[in-house]
Amino acid sequence: MAAEGPVTRRRFVAGISLAGLGAVAGCTTNPNLGNANGGTGDCAPSGTLSGGIDIAGSSTVFPLAKAISVAFQEQHSEVEISLSSTGTGGGFENFFCKGDTDFNNASRQILDAERNRCSGNGIEPLELRVATDAITVIVNNDADWVECMTVEELRQIWKPNGAKQWSDVRQEWPDEPINLFGAADTSGTFDYFTKSIVGEEGKQRNDYQATEKDNTIVQGVSGDRYAMGYLGFAYYRSNQEAVKAIAIDNGDSCVEPAIETAKTGAYQPLSRPLFTYVSKPALEKPQVAEFARFFVEQSTNEEIVTEQVGYVPNTDDRMNEQLGALEQAIENVQQ
Repeated sequence: MAAEGPVTRRRFVAGISLAGLGAVAGCTTNPNLGNANGGTGDCAPSGTLSGGIDIAGSSTVFPLAKAISVAFQEQHSEVEISLSSTGTGGGFENFFCKGDTDFNNASRQILDAERNRCSGNGIEPLELRVATDAITVIVNNDADWVECMTVEELRQIWKPNGAKQWSDVRQEWPDEPINLFGAADTSGTFDYFTKSIVGEEGKQRNDYQATEKDNTIVQGVSGDRYAMGYLGFAYYRSNQEAVKAIAIDNGDSCVEPAIETAKTGAYQPLSRPLFTYVSKPALEKPQVAEFARFFVEQSTNEEIVTEQVGYVPNTDDRMNEQLGALEQAIENVQQ
């Protein structure tokens, strides 16, 4: 995958080559990864698959895609996988819709403008839902005045020209500035959060630290008693000793972000689906088609999706629905 020309919406934030990670992980029993059927045991032979797979897109889906890629390479060690975290919108605009990547991970659905851009370059995206996330609002561990906030209070903070001081939200809160960290505007997390909290997608105050690096958000909030941020649940889950999650009151009661509350739909309005999009023309390549199958099959694997990464897995019914659409697309391009 080559990033040719200027990156118009954002720079490339992070990238890793997963070539050889199957060998690093080792073809031995690994209870955290499992095999293609969701079980555990010795790796299957690599078979005849080879070639490359290029993946970009959402930083939220990145850790899941990485875990799936490592598990896939345990069985197909001759396949090289390049995986980059570019943000949902950045991935669509700068790579996927140009035909430079086979997959684009996304923390929101593709926009009509993005689909049209892809179509203009002969790229037809196939949407595959791979998990469910709970966007998590975080504060500093020493922010002892706040445990739960209403959606309206969050809107007061994050809307354009929003509250400057904590005391602007509740009089009894500190008369100190709210220092904010959040997703960049190329991020699907930004789009979903602004639509759910502010009320209009893409509308948010601009005086905050914007980044595609979720760990930067954790670091910023953990180092500032008066800070607040938001990010995907998996990043909070892996850093829950460093920051504190805020429960959200959507009108009934305070509900904490968690696997179970996202699964039941109780955590609203910040539970959301996660996707990967595969280019239908790229499915002509055997390694791409097989990886797409593997990703969908593993989307029900609790050991990977929940225990290792921190998201809600697909149900069997949803997985079979996604797999049916994928098999039809593969048949259409490989016939």
